[in-house]
Amino acid sequence: MIISRTPLRVSLFGGGSDMPAYYRRHGGTVLSTTIDKSVYVTVSRKFDDAVRVSYSRTEEVDRASEVEHPLVREALGLLGIEGGIEITSVADIPARGTGLGSSSAFTVGLLNALHAFQGRHASAARLAEEACEIEIERCGEPIGKQDQYAAAFGGFNLIRFHPDDTVEVTKLICPPGLLAELQSRLLFFYTGVTRSASGLLGAQSANLAGPGSASDAAGELSCLAGSAFDSLRAGDLEPLGAMLDKAWRLKRRLAAGVSTPRIDEAYAAARAAGAEGGKLLGAGAGGFLMFLAPPDRHDAIRRALGALRETPFALASQGSGIIFVH
Repeated sequence: MIISRTPLRVSLFGGGSDMPAYYRRHGGTVLSTTIDKSVYVTVSRKFDDAVRVSYSRTEEVDRASEVEHPLVREALGLLGIEGGIEITSVADIPARGTGLGSSSAFTVGLLNALHAFQGRHASAARLAEEACEIEIERCGEPIGKQDQYAAAFGGFNLIRFHPDDTVEVTKLICPPGLLAELQSRLLFFYTGVTRSASGLLGAQSANLAGPGSASDAAGELSCLAGSAFDSLRAGDLEPLGAMLDKAWRLKRRLAAGVSTPRIDEAYAAARAAGAEGGKLLGAGAGGFLMFLAPPDRHDAIRRALGALRETPFALASQGSGIIFVH
């Protein structure tokens, strides 16, 4: 039996510029961090040659090519596993539609466990590349590449996506105590709405395929990612609130439906209560809202957002790993 643990992520700046429709023309940059919530995948040898997959439902089929779950089917196909295997998964946070990169974390974690099942170690770069191949190329998802690299590498990273499809991951090295100070200023609230990201991301990808407002916004978001990274390396948290507020406005230009009236009201209420800036995690329209605010304003923000459920997250430094082998 093999068990992998793969972290979810919070994307701070640059989302949209990691989509092939944009970075293959201009290059893109994302700043993100993993958190202490994870996806767990268990892989074990089955007593017969069939395949059993258990997630929100259970599938039992004769061969891997018959598995309906597209990510599982394509991962098994990529690694040449035809049968004799059982796969299960669980997550610390609802698995889909929360804006924390859970689908890519699952794919990375599944690949990590399958490689270990076959008796080899897979590097973070390999896991991220293969996860992108499965999600974007094999399954045709209209998504970017940031989630796969965040999940595989873990920690606080600036991730650059080059037009030639190469990816560069730079770990954040900052003054001691800075990330603890940053974490003390962050608040996370669950909107209570989950949504499929595919529709929104499909619209974003189409909008980013040529010049226009969406491409201009993605370029500014990419620049903000680099500027925020430089501020953190210098030990300066003060510009981040204004940067997040600017990014909030820019993200709405990527596609219609990124926000909703209810989310707009919550954001405005948090700002009025003292939040310096914030963002809706993921593609938009639901999931988690994150705010940056001085700690002495947190209680006022909680009161202003009383209808939303606060969910504390801690920053995490580890990427996908194998936590059990038997």
